[in-house]
Amino acid sequence: MALSIYSGRMVTRARAALVGFAALALAMGIGRFAFTPLLPLMEDDAGLSLADGGYLAAANYLGYLAGALWATRAARTVRAIRASLLAIALTTAAMGVEQAMPGWLLFRFAAGVASAWALVHVSAWALPRLAGGPLLGGVLYSGVGAGIALAGLLCLALMAFSVSSAHAWLTLGLLSLAIVALLWPLIGDGSEAAPTHARAALRWTPDTVRLVACYGAFGFGYIIPATYLPAMAKALVHDPLAFGWAWPVFGATAAASTVVAASLVPRHGNRRVWSTAALAMAIGVAAPLFVPGAAGIVLAALLVGGTFMVITMAGLQEARAVGGAQAPQLMAAMTAAFAAGQVAGPLVVAVLAGRPHGFALALAVAAIALVASAVALATREKPCPT
Repeated sequence: MALSIYSGRMVTRARAALVGFAALALAMGIGRFAFTPLLPLMEDDAGLSLADGGYLAAANYLGYLAGALWATRAARTVRAIRASLLAIALTTAAMGVEQAMPGWLLFRFAAGVASAWALVHVSAWALPRLAGGPLLGGVLYSGVGAGIALAGLLCLALMAFSVSSAHAWLTLGLLSLAIVALLWPLIGDGSEAAPTHARAALRWTPDTVRLVACYGAFGFGYIIPATYLPAMAKALVHDPLAFGWAWPVFGATAAASTVVAASLVPRHGNRRVWSTAALAMAIGVAAPLFVPGAAGIVLAALLVGGTFMVITMAGLQEARAVGGAQAPQLMAAMTAAFAAGQVAGPLVVAVLAGRPHGFALALAVAAIALVASAVALATREKPCPT
């Protein structure tokens, strides 16, 4: 009997991890980051400039900020997840129908709002169901990297067949709708009650402020390579079938890293894992400044791709441990700070793009922000159980 109960719980935990995996793959891999591998295509066939790309990225990240600030007001997590995933699918497809900058800005903003809702509410829905299992937490957050890799590989295949960016957006939108249809009945299990934490206010302490600030530095530090990596690769390697591999490598590394890092959390704690990953990411962000040619791009893809979901996983798990009943509010506050950093990153690139060494300066500032966050976490380390 005990074995049967244990087996049933394991199946429930695994199911929650896999459903969350697929939801995050859609919400983040496509809703947030499909724009990155499609940016070179849009530059070629839609006449998009580097500055235009920065504004579209900033619109998405501004929407992400608005969505994070709004996320705590949702009374039903399951409804919020379903609504956000459907919105992502529709706005992705709409990018292929619209052909003008104002519409693109609107759809990228809306996709950002929905992506923030999805990340906060999928985390709030899945983490309690995993019962603190660190390896299953790694599986859950590896969905983001898997979604990035899937979107990147699909864009790579479409480039091989000279498909336009508009048709690429439509293809990703239809794929997203199919995923939503599969996940819709699996997300709700009929047992959700109105959350008791819906009206609880977050208690601000020096520790929660530090977590929010460090997570904001993470958002600013990683977003420049995360947005412009394929465009950087294109500037060095003009064959799209060659530079197009930068993003799938980024995503595959991100997916594998969370599973590996999850095994380290019980021994070292979320904060030490977070701090170490931030230092490694800083090296990756700065790599194109010191390692010439394609080697610098590959190193950036490996180090940034291999750490950004580790920090996401460790940061949100730490928020759950520190926040207690107010964990969703702390998650949302950290996500909002992360989004504010992301808004700043592309805008900094857009402002500096026309200046000598402007992009290099933006990378240097991003690397410094990451190092500062790692020091802040390490000097006052307070390991918490997952």
